[in-house]
Amino acid sequence: SQYSAVDTNPLSVYVMQPLWDKIIKIVPLWIAPNVLTFSGFVMILVNYFLLSFYDWDYTASGSSPGLVPSWVWLFSAFTTFCAYALDSIDGKQARRTQSSSPLGELFDHGLDSWATSIFVLSFFSVFSRDNGRTGVSVYTMYLYLSIVLFNFLCSHWEKYNTGVLFLPWGYDLSQVVLIAAYLLTGAVGVEVWHKPVLFGYYITDVLVILLIGFSLFLSFPQTLYNIHRAHLKKTLKNGSLYEGLLPLVSPLLLFILLTVWVVLSPGNILARQPRLFLWMVGVAFSNVVVSIFVVTVAVFALETSPVLNSHRCSPLQGRPLRERARCTRREEAALALLALAATAAHLHYGVCVGRQLSEHFNIYIFSLKKRVQE
Repeated sequence: SQYSAVDTNPLSVYVMQPLWDKIIKIVPLWIAPNVLTFSGFVMILVNYFLLSFYDWDYTASGSSPGLVPSWVWLFSAFTTFCAYALDSIDGKQARRTQSSSPLGELFDHGLDSWATSIFVLSFFSVFSRDNGRTGVSVYTMYLYLSIVLFNFLCSHWEKYNTGVLFLPWGYDLSQVVLIAAYLLTGAVGVEVWHKPVLFGYYITDVLVILLIGFSLFLSFPQTLYNIHRAHLKKTLKNGSLYEGLLPLVSPLLLFILLTVWVVLSPGNILARQPRLFLWMVGVAFSNVVVSIFVVTVAVFALETSPVLNSHRCSPLQGRPLRERARCTRREEAALALLALAATAAHLHYGVCVGRQLSEHFNIYIFSLKKRVQE
């Protein structure tokens, strides 16, 4: 099916798109669009692992503000801008080179679904976790991440039903805010996040209000409105309510299972290993959403994959402290194995789908040359 996207965001239409139109002119025509997409994703990963090195448990900015060097924040701003630019021009490059394909669409949105969580996890290092004086709690971080991923899911659930990707207004705004926040942190230090700026509110409070406001009062209502409008015009892709709601089942089930783990965790796993747990949440979400993308490009039938489960230790009331510690260690080991297995499985799934689509459409993923027919 023909790829269709609509962008009505004034920031994108009047500011960013003219910039991308200038940048795309300097990109050589022999570069495949997927090379641009993948390069942007690699830059996001490099930035994430760099911040992880300096701030594994999200305490660096709150405990010792100088632990993360200024150049790291400036590098974060640079990589975020580059990833934003590359993600914005890959489609233009596909049209320039007449190489648009369902494979390119899946590759782009598949990496976006993973990058969305990585952007958020990197940004958490700016204001650090709650230490009694500054920062936000790990449970608030989990909530933020869930809201952002829900927003991402909504825009693609909308495309699943309408056939048109209405680009969310929050995307461009969030990228500009991220870049500005990294530049501000690099210029004046993380202390700027630890002082009230307006009526006793911190910058992080303002960002939370904006995030929740955008989600509940702009993005989600807009999604429902666009689906309703398609229903009135009789242009919906799915005939029944059941088919229309089906893509929401797996992500919702995933969110419920993860939240149950967070709430009932015997070792308070989210507080002990926030980075590992939130990474695993992002990978699992991306895997579920990519499965939905595979359905939307309608290339081959999707086979359901088994859900990963980890055995939780039994309740600990009245247990000796030594046994509690042992159970906590086992839970952390289980999380580490699950995060590793989920990442490996997701990479394997992505490579397999990419290869099959590459062979099906007789094209290479990272080259504009045609495959030789056997």
